[in-house]
Amino acid sequence: MKKIVVIGSSNTDMVIKSDKLPNPGETILGGEFLLNPGGKGANQAVTAARLGGKVTFIAKIGSDAFGKNSINLYSSEGINTEFIFSDPEKPSGVALINVNESGENCIVVAPGANGLLSVEDIEKAKYEIESADILLMQLEIPLSVVEYSAKLAYEKGIKVILNPAPANELSNSLLKCLYIITPNKNEAEALSGIKITDIESAKSAAAVIREKGVDTVIITMGELGAIICDDQLHQIPAVNVKTVDTTAAGDVFNGALSVALAEDKSIVDAVIFACKCAALSVTKLGAQSSIPYRNNIV
Repeated sequence: MKKIVVIGSSNTDMVIKSDKLPNPGETILGGEFLLNPGGKGANQAVTAARLGGKVTFIAKIGSDAFGKNSINLYSSEGINTEFIFSDPEKPSGVALINVNESGENCIVVAPGANGLLSVEDIEKAKYEIESADILLMQLEIPLSVVEYSAKLAYEKGIKVILNPAPANELSNSLLKCLYIITPNKNEAEALSGIKITDIESAKSAAAVIREKGVDTVIITMGELGAIICDDQLHQIPAVNVKTVDTTAAGDVFNGALSVALAEDKSIVDAVIFACKCAALSVTKLGAQSSIPYRNNIV
């Protein structure tokens, strides 16, 4: 079985579902509360594991209850947690998430120990990364770690997938190390400088990003599905479902994409699979609580 290494963030999500998102200074009474493990890296690692992938997760947590609980949960999912490092002073990452009745959300993240994941930590996990087939990363950890890890993997011929979220300025030297980049609409606008209003403008943005050195650009477009730009352009339709909560949908997409590619599916079939998995995730509340298992995928 091909190995997927995920480097990224580990958070605990505190979610409140209310009728609407509050305006500045406004207090809203009522709602449903959920305490849920999250973080983009963790969500993607758990997704890949639940879908049948062989997964190692590299992250940094605090030596607090949140961090310890997270490691136990990852281990229970069958994830290799050998390279989850603990910081004795910083707390584990926490995200405060408000979700409205239509499933839209607003999120504030206190990164905590995620921000202390270092190149030195990556060096300790160097052999594990170099023995991987796919390296999956996001941007809730220091950019220096992402750049170093991408270069390390690229030089060993490992396929590097970057989910550029949250949006950040990326160097061309990093982009040239990537096999796939998976921005959403807003992130693709930031990377390309092109305003995306429809499928055609998304295709133009994807082409501009690809010219910077990435092999394949996949723009996730929510209800409009996804755009793939490699040597050709493909439009993959979305799966129609009733949306409850969009939290972690992008993470599920990336974790599922990695598993499909590890199983040697074509890029088109891999994105179709990832869209199905992401669609299932938005039908449930929460991050990891909404991640589907392989036997749920039709």
